[in-house]
Amino acid sequence: MNSPYVSFKHTTYFDSYDYFFDTYRDKDITFVEIGILDGGSLFMWRDYFGSNARIIGVDLNPEAKKWEKEGFEIYIGSQSDKNFWKEFVNDVGEIDIVLDDGGHTYSQQIITTESLLPHIKDGGLIVVEDTHTSYLNGFGDVSFSFIEYVKEHIDKINMRFGSFEKYKAERRFWSVEVVEGMVAFKINRAASVLKSEPIFNIGSTFSAKDFRFEDSNALMSVEQIFNKDEQIFNKKNPKNEITLEQLEEVLTNIKVNHPQIIKRLKDFLD
Repeated sequence: MNSPYVSFKHTTYFDSYDYFFDTYRDKDITFVEIGILDGGSLFMWRDYFGSNARIIGVDLNPEAKKWEKEGFEIYIGSQSDKNFWKEFVNDVGEIDIVLDDGGHTYSQQIITTESLLPHIKDGGLIVVEDTHTSYLNGFGDVSFSFIEYVKEHIDKINMRFGSFEKYKAERRFWSVEVVEGMVAFKINRAASVLKSEPIFNIGSTFSAKDFRFEDSNALMSVEQIFNKDEQIFNKKNPKNEITLEQLEEVLTNIKVNHPQIIKRLKDFLD
């Protein structure tokens, strides 16, 4: 943390910074950090990436403009404002790296990601920091937290599989990588749009018998295999049974709102 001003980070973040950012050091890149506070991290990133890096800071506090005299580009605006981001990218152009260390609310993190994804250079990335707020109160509706947003996009990445073509796949980024407190969206446009289909090196069939379902445990629920001390999932399988009272409530609702269905049910039961 080589900086003449205060910067607040977590001890576990530095290995992640090196993992995500090391290949960009001493290169002509545009790096955007959201969330400036006392300005210390701006100097840290200048020292880390080298003199060729264009370091841009974004903050809601107008006083952050003072760091412009140190050679940084500073933009004042709300990261939950889509119009601010439109003006920002029109002015700044394409970006190599975004590090979102801003307000950490779910709306701020999601709107920032959605607004900037189309403007990341091929080979670049967005890293959202302090994602542990998705498990805390006070940052928004946890049902629509940033991590829930990430989970949904993991599903959408897998919709690229050829058999799922009727579903909407995520192709703005190639991969999502999760480490403690951070999520990285990596841009590889050629790989993101590559058609997913089977390919064989020789011929087009296998001669060996497929034994996957010869395994007697192949389709067994993992809950039956692992004991309570080896819990794999926190969630439980939903119960399909309903109580008599619940059934009566459903039928009463149908009788009031959909009487034609009740007649069909009577005909069926008779």
